[in-house]
Amino acid sequence: MFRPLVFATALACTAPMAQANSDVLPAPGTTFSAYGSIEGWTVFVNEDRKTCMIEKVDAAENVVQMGLTVDRGFGYLGVFTKQDTPLETGEETVAVLLGENLYVGSARTLSSGLRDGYQGGYIISDDPQFVTDIMQQYEMIVLPETDFAFVVDLTGTMKAIEAARDCNAAQNG
Repeated sequence: MFRPLVFATALACTAPMAQANSDVLPAPGTTFSAYGSIEGWTVFVNEDRKTCMIEKVDAAENVVQMGLTVDRGFGYLGVFTKQDTPLETGEETVAVLLGENLYVGSARTLSSGLRDGYQGGYIISDDPQFVTDIMQQYEMIVLPETDFAFVVDLTGTMKAIEAARDCNAAQNG
């Protein structure tokens, strides 16, 4: 049974989960500034890291975010919700279906340290095909170890990721 987007999760397609939460999540007090918006996504600059991320909030206040880890070596995809989820904080195996490609890796879920009562998690990857698939697909099906799956709306990600790349290039220049 597929359910609407209800939590965030993280996938390490080719990378070990040695990445600490601090490599992905911004430190408390981090300053973000709006860089622009495109197709329902907002591009933000993390002023402390000098990196950019994209964010989309759906009608149910679920949040999808994508950006780079501190060292820019990995991309992350996070999904966060205010809804109750059956997931507990920690790591679990998760599969992500993007078009015809299935990616399997470790998920890192969080229930604390997030703003305004949100919970969720993130996936990290350095697999260029994973990013290409995210850009080219309109939805992603996430299949965690628990007894449910959910669909993430990826509408507009191609232009949003391109805008984030331009934003990141501007932060380096």
